[in-house]
Amino acid sequence: MKKIFVLIIAIFGIITIKAEPITIKISTNETDLVLQTADNGRLFQLYLGEKLKKTEEYSNVSLRSQTNGMSWEVYPVSGSDTYFEPAFAIQHNDGNLTTILKYVSHSREQIDSNVDLTTIILKDELYPVEVKLFYKAFHDENIIKSWTEIKHQEKKAVTLNQFASSMLYLRNSSYHLTEYAGDWAKEVRESSIDLNFGKKIIDTKLGARANMFTPPFFTLGLDQNAKENEGTVLMGTLSWTGNFRFTFEVDNLNNLRVISGINPDASHYQLEPNEVFKTPEFVFTLSQKGKGQGSRNIQKWARKYQLKDGQKGRMTLLNNWEATYFDFDEPKLTALMQEAKDLGVDMFLLDDGWFANKYPRNSDTQGLGDWDVNMKKLPNGVHNLVDVANKTGVKFGIWIEPEMISPKSELFDKHPDWVIMLPNREPYYFRNQLVLDLSNPKVQDYVFNIIDKLMTENPDIAYFKWDCNSPITNIYSPYLKSKQNNLYIEYVKSLYSVLDRIKAKYPDLPMMLCSGGGGRSDYNALQYFTEFWCSDNTDPIERIFIQWGYSHFFPAKAMAAHVTSWNKNTSVKFRVDVAMMCKMGFDINIKELGENDQIFCKNAVQNYNKIKKVVFDGDLYRLISPYENNHASVMYVNGEKNKAVVYAYDIYPRYGEDLFPVKLQGLDNNKMYKVKEINLMPNQKSQLPCNENLYSGDYLMKIGLDILSTNRLTSRIIEIEAVN
Repeated sequence: MKKIFVLIIAIFGIITIKAEPITIKISTNETDLVLQTADNGRLFQLYLGEKLKKTEEYSNVSLRSQTNGMSWEVYPVSGSDTYFEPAFAIQHNDGNLTTILKYVSHSREQIDSNVDLTTIILKDELYPVEVKLFYKAFHDENIIKSWTEIKHQEKKAVTLNQFASSMLYLRNSSYHLTEYAGDWAKEVRESSIDLNFGKKIIDTKLGARANMFTPPFFTLGLDQNAKENEGTVLMGTLSWTGNFRFTFEVDNLNNLRVISGINPDASHYQLEPNEVFKTPEFVFTLSQKGKGQGSRNIQKWARKYQLKDGQKGRMTLLNNWEATYFDFDEPKLTALMQEAKDLGVDMFLLDDGWFANKYPRNSDTQGLGDWDVNMKKLPNGVHNLVDVANKTGVKFGIWIEPEMISPKSELFDKHPDWVIMLPNREPYYFRNQLVLDLSNPKVQDYVFNIIDKLMTENPDIAYFKWDCNSPITNIYSPYLKSKQNNLYIEYVKSLYSVLDRIKAKYPDLPMMLCSGGGGRSDYNALQYFTEFWCSDNTDPIERIFIQWGYSHFFPAKAMAAHVTSWNKNTSVKFRVDVAMMCKMGFDINIKELGENDQIFCKNAVQNYNKIKKVVFDGDLYRLISPYENNHASVMYVNGEKNKAVVYAYDIYPRYGEDLFPVKLQGLDNNKMYKVKEINLMPNQKSQLPCNENLYSGDYLMKIGLDILSTNRLTSRIIEIEAVN
């Protein structure tokens, strides 16, 4: 029988049996991402779009018709038949730069009733290289997470030259990208461009303070500009606290490839045998109702699954920074704690300047790294301040910048080898400081022990403000030696290792993610931090724009906003009303305010405490864009649709400008609502004609309310409450 089989092959040749394609569907309640194997054993994207009601109809879509003949490989590699930007590039031990990944298997795990995880294994048939693709679908929130794991069993380390987290394909008539670039004090400034043939890249190479110029998220309008309440919009963000890159490439047939992941620039990673390289998670939503719905999808997902304490409350606070800067002592701080108590906030936050003795931290030129309390300023130590706060009736929080070091510090004197610094060139200093080499385990221990020592000695510390003011300059690690290309990545992985230790030992400790303003604003960091500092710019006019930009991707409770003395041309009420859109705090010398302003601030804290649950956990609706109008307005609606809060700001209206009613959103058409303006100045009465009136949700959403004015720099907060 065996001889006959050999004879048949000899006469007719090898007969190839065509395998049936394997189809893999990753689904939310609204979106389907459909993948399928081809005859060559490789995996391609068949479909990404609104969910079909009859899933069997995907069989009518062929790979060729969907891609118009172009390859839509799910994880394309360099060196073979990939004509455009690849997702993966590797150099093998023999110097070969080519890998071809073929489908091996896939599995699906039901995490809970709302979440499932699809794992797909791809392998190279010639080299022992394996890539796992992961897709986690959150059904109700219409969110998909995507990431990869890369492993090999070659004899020596291979070099990963490219390692995307995700590759998505789109075929539409036009593509319209909104990015959010800026700078210190100018964060998340929106701008939009049309994508045509070629590449558009959004990336950062700054290392620690990676998001200083551009945050890791984007909005993409399909077939039309991204609109607030209509049209198909893809919104994506990378969960990575380091260098990232988004590549948008339109090919010659008008297909769009969206590649997301770590920026491989200066990071051609040396991967040892059997070591697993995990890429960051790319998180995206595909909304069919504009970017407003996309934002609500992401915010709901974040509160439930990603943000630390995402379903809990947040503390109001008084920070001493603008009241004292570096110039303070125990009596000054004690007085400010009493101000915090009188104001009615939950906590007093001690900012920079409380530490270092040999090189005392009296300015930003020295002392970073020496985390012993400054005995001249605070002779009784941090524990005394904590005790005073407790006796005063407020909680105590404290500022640290643990990843950084001043060249003028005891730590630098003892451990210059712990610093990222070129061995053969003069160092470049950003803000008079350098960055500690977190790839070194000894440095990781040191950074962990900064918080651990403070918490061990002062277990009643209730909050940390974790700052990071410098990008990585002078890029060289004394610890990594021959693996310098791994530094940018190892730094971030090591930071997460430290934060994991802190979270494990102090799981209920709230922390603010700060980075010279909004230099860090990503969702992987936010699993360790309850909120982030949006910007050092607290001018309320600028903050309207900054908070508008961040609101596309973050819930209000994740965005810290403080009332300060920036832009004294605006009233205290205007500044407070802007901060009340988010997680409010004060960073101002309350005693310097007039009597009416002091009373107003105390009343505002009480008003905020009454409405903040709606703001923190409600659905956000952006009603009037400051980019398109001389006004701005947003509102939050709770899940039961029986309470809402509307914010309205007249920024620079023109003389004689025509004003139109603001149509509300997200209410119940059939419910009746009482409209009431709150947060008024002492003895001020509302000038709104709608105040204290009843309206149906139908009326409020179709006709709207006259809540704008032609008075410059005025603001109002309106409470909407259902009545029986």
